Amino acid sequence: MIKTEKPHPERRLRGVLEELSSGCLRFVTLADKDQHHSSRTRLDRERLKSCMRELENMGQQATTLRSQVKKNTVKDKLKLVQNFLQKLRFLADEPQHTIPDIFIWMMSNNKRIAYARVPSKDILYSIVDEEMGKDCAKVKTIFLKLPGKRGFGPAGWTVQAKMEMYLWLGLNKQRKDFLSGLPCGFEEKKTTRGQNLPSFPPISLLYTKKQVFQLRAHMYQARSLFAADSSGLSDPFARVFFISQSQCTEVLNETLCPTWDQLLVFDNVELYGEAHEMRDDPPIIVIEIYDQDTVGKADFMGRTFAKPVVKMSDEHYCPPRFPPQLEYYQIYRGNSTAGDLLAAFELLQIGPGGKSDLPPIDGPTDMDRGPILPVPLGIRPVLSKYRVEILFWGLRDLKRVNLAQVDRPRVDIECAGKGVQSALIQNYKKNPNFSTLVKWFEVDLPENELLHPPLNIRVVDCRAFGRYTLVGSHAVSSLRKFIYRPPDKKAQHWNMTGEIVVNMEPEVPIKKMETMVKLEANSDAVVKVDVSEEEKEKKKKKKKGGGGGEEVEEEEPDESMLDWWSKYFASIETMKEQLRQQEAAAAEAEEKEEMEIAEGSKGQAKNKEKSKTPKDDKKKKQQSAPELPEKKNKQKIDELKVFNKELEAEFDNFEDWLHTFNLLRGKIGDNDDNATEEERIVGRFKGSMCVYKVPLPDDITKEAGYDPNFGMFQGIPSNDPINVLVRVYIVRATDLHPADINGKADPYIAIKLGKTDIKDKENYISKQLNPVFGKSFDIEATFPMESMLTVAVYDWDLVGTDDLIGETKIDLENRYYSKHRATCGVSQTYSIHGYNTWRDPMKPSQILSKLCKEGKVDGPHFGPGGRVKVANRVFTGPTEIEDENGQKKQTDEHLALTVLRHWEDIPRAGCKLVPEHVETRPLLNPDKPGIEQGRLEMWVDMFPMDMPAPGPAIDISPRKPKKYELRVIVWNTDEVILEDDDYFTGEKSSDIFVRGWLKGQQEDKQDTDVHYHSLTGEGNFNWRYIFPFDYLMAEEKIVISKKESMFSWDETEYKIPARLTLQVWDADHFSADDFLGAIELDLNRFPRGAKTSKQCSLEMVTNEAELPMVSIFKQKRVKGWWPFVARDENDELEVTGKVEAELHLLTAEEAEKSPAGLARNEPDPLEKPNRPDTSFIWFLNPLKSIKYLICTRYKWLIIKIVLALLLLIMIALFLYSMPGYMVKKLLGA
Repeated sequence: MIKTEKPHPERRLRGVLEELSSGCLRFVTLADKDQHHSSRTRLDRERLKSCMRELENMGQQATTLRSQVKKNTVKDKLKLVQNFLQKLRFLADEPQHTIPDIFIWMMSNNKRIAYARVPSKDILYSIVDEEMGKDCAKVKTIFLKLPGKRGFGPAGWTVQAKMEMYLWLGLNKQRKDFLSGLPCGFEEKKTTRGQNLPSFPPISLLYTKKQVFQLRAHMYQARSLFAADSSGLSDPFARVFFISQSQCTEVLNETLCPTWDQLLVFDNVELYGEAHEMRDDPPIIVIEIYDQDTVGKADFMGRTFAKPVVKMSDEHYCPPRFPPQLEYYQIYRGNSTAGDLLAAFELLQIGPGGKSDLPPIDGPTDMDRGPILPVPLGIRPVLSKYRVEILFWGLRDLKRVNLAQVDRPRVDIECAGKGVQSALIQNYKKNPNFSTLVKWFEVDLPENELLHPPLNIRVVDCRAFGRYTLVGSHAVSSLRKFIYRPPDKKAQHWNMTGEIVVNMEPEVPIKKMETMVKLEANSDAVVKVDVSEEEKEKKKKKKKGGGGGEEVEEEEPDESMLDWWSKYFASIETMKEQLRQQEAAAAEAEEKEEMEIAEGSKGQAKNKEKSKTPKDDKKKKQQSAPELPEKKNKQKIDELKVFNKELEAEFDNFEDWLHTFNLLRGKIGDNDDNATEEERIVGRFKGSMCVYKVPLPDDITKEAGYDPNFGMFQGIPSNDPINVLVRVYIVRATDLHPADINGKADPYIAIKLGKTDIKDKENYISKQLNPVFGKSFDIEATFPMESMLTVAVYDWDLVGTDDLIGETKIDLENRYYSKHRATCGVSQTYSIHGYNTWRDPMKPSQILSKLCKEGKVDGPHFGPGGRVKVANRVFTGPTEIEDENGQKKQTDEHLALTVLRHWEDIPRAGCKLVPEHVETRPLLNPDKPGIEQGRLEMWVDMFPMDMPAPGPAIDISPRKPKKYELRVIVWNTDEVILEDDDYFTGEKSSDIFVRGWLKGQQEDKQDTDVHYHSLTGEGNFNWRYIFPFDYLMAEEKIVISKKESMFSWDETEYKIPARLTLQVWDADHFSADDFLGAIELDLNRFPRGAKTSKQCSLEMVTNEAELPMVSIFKQKRVKGWWPFVARDENDELEVTGKVEAELHLLTAEEAEKSPAGLARNEPDPLEKPNRPDTSFIWFLNPLKSIKYLICTRYKWLIIKIVLALLLLIMIALFLYSMPGYMVKKLLGA
């Protein structure tokens, strides 16, 4: 259904899956009842269990798969469903055959010549039709093959004999049914026998009805046959078998695409059986193709089967069934395909009136071909006169033939018996191009394009004494892409009057899509939109920044800071963004489809929701955009296009007018390797062809500048040798295949073009699988002799030869001559200085004029107000340019560049021009064919030497890291958890010290001194760490070079994120120190420190998203409190202390000017911390310690006790003196 493109194949697949799951369920329930049968052996029981398990599983999988089948996933799911089919077939096959198979032997002189083996399960009889063997009680055609070893390989593919057999295998009690499937027209010969003898199978059957037929086999042509001779060609003929007759076509020499155009007539074929059965199920015709050899017997090349179209004597020979259409039959050789046969077969019943009733065979019997009948007119294709124009460009990479080099090659083109020869190349080494470019021949071809015969290209070498040796050949199986179709007059969209204004819309930074051509004139409004987007961004950022708005608004980066790598990284971001959007779009489409699948009412409800979602998505997108590093929106870095594939894949192999045909030679191997195809290539023919009906419409031949010598190939450049400067830029390689035992490689670049061989061995990169090369190489080359550029990556070895990791080959010639202009990519903007300098020696306006002239396009007409008109398209753009000194000048270059970037919109001549780009090419190794060994990012510029010289190559050398020094001062700690118990008092304390290092430099870790016996978790340090490091600003990575081991030959470079780790420890004298907590700060994005210890909380680590972030590279100096965290028993984060630190970043020059000492040393010393006395040990000053202990620990307790005592004394005194006072009062004393 998918192939015939019928609607809704996914629904059918869902139906099939539903049937499968219900069938599995049925089997499992049946087998469950049947499981404990007494006659079962253990093997039977186990096998049944395993089948039940498998089918139950399959049923469930089918149900889940059914829900996943969508329009766009049908093909993938179909593959999965085919796995089910294989599994079912495997399960149905009994591992231990319960009934032996049937063997049929053909004997001659008591020798076994050939045999066939019929599986007994195929002919087993059952009362239930579904359970019956597929061939039971049917007349089947059986092919006999050679026994033993002779039956394997090409020798065993030929058929030894063909038989028609009727087989039936069943239980004794069912034997009355054994003739149930016999075709009508047969009856058994009754034997006379006694009353009580059981009935036996008859020894013979009687024919009661026979029909006489004539078979007509219309053998028209075959294509893409198997190459059976060492020349890479064959001498094919076809043998047709029907019932008990066979005939052969004539032998056509040296071709893989024979057009026999022959009618084979089989007369008086007798078939037995009912007439209607013959009509519905005629016998099979076998067609075998052989290669005629002068010595020995013919080689088998392939076989196919066909069924004829049957006409009974009472039917008329008229449409729709007659005359039959030519059809393609796939030819098989063993298990692999070996070409197609185009033929038609008709089986005509000879009625009572004899042959006179049959349609006449009206074709002249060609006298020159002997008594060979051609295919009659109604069946053979309708032919028209076509002209085939061949562009002969040149031959490349021809290998030796019979040990001799090819010196004077010629190309012969042949199609349907007609052909043309190219001019002779006088000296292949000096110039492998042809002197005469275009030749043509006229030929009769079928009107139906599907029936076009292949076009054969053969290259011969003209040797001494008039000998010709075949070098190689190529068959162009389909001429469809070379057929010229004159443009439709009605649809000539370039004849429209009026101008079309093409407006260039600046890219909106959020969406990051490629600029689209908008057909509207209000460019101002568009620009305003752009600005408002950026303002929104800023507002959002201010909101996000909260209090710290001042450092979010970042100054515009300096032009001098930007280099080619800034452009490259920005472009990679864009590429990733586009990939993400494509994925999102695909997901959205799938979602949509799911909704369509849902039932009507639900579907409508969902659709309403759906209409809301895209808006929400956009909002989300806009909100998430500011999260990107801020520079993306502001900087407006000019970008290039990063292709994550070869440039050829994007631009259709640059075969816009020059095509490459691989020349093949030698026999095709019979093993199933596809590698043999590569080994058979003996060279390449470059050229093209154009096929069109004669005569051509006048308006083409009368066009201005039409040169009849070039026919359809107008405006083709000369193919004389040309000197070119080739500039190869290698950016980096990724995912290289390890070449050394340590799982790494030491890659370097090697470039080969013609005689130039550059090996950049001294600049190998140590122990890297993702090396950044950043190099450019200039090579002078002469096309066509040196046009295949090979860029290889080798692995450097100290001892022995260097190993090839992988290589990629680029055909520079096709690029150079392509209309897509792949010589030098067109950049996004035109500038004459800075990192984005225009590379091409021709300015955009010159390129535009040249393209217009070549394409016969009217223009370019530059008008006032930044307008340019090309053909009937008007482009607008800026007209001023700044030079290095900031002076503004008038220029048309921006306008011209705008047109070039939208050249595909120009009618007739337009095509997409190659943009400034970096392509990603797979690296392949000939020893490991088909397996990618890594990928190489690179691009190639080409400049003709007869033009002004290009400027110096762009510097793409890897960025050098900048030297920095990070000074970290640890002032105090607070609330550090107390780890030790005191011997005497049993109270908690900690001996605190702080450790710090930069990630990747653990061996250079630095510790503060120890603050002994802190009872509150407070520690005072005033201690300075100094970390020098090399930093790559653009990649935000620290670069470290170090030897991997003591045996390493050289240092390996690592790039790691810039992260500072601070840890707090408890020092122990006799045991290992105890780890208490840590914090890791990413120097590019870390939370701002809290102002006081109280404000410092776990939130600063867990909830980073909502906190204002700072970068030490922008702030330079930061001070604050940060929490130390560690995981508790439940694996949850908890604060285990707080540190007050100050981070100060200086460049190496600044650090030299204002040096500072480590710890508290000179220069710029820090004062000693004011630590309480308890940090001294007990024994030195026990009283002081006790005093301090009592003061700190029990101060409030003592105060409370003293107050309570005072209160008690007062109450006691009151009670004591109360009676005396009372007495005195009473007595009035």
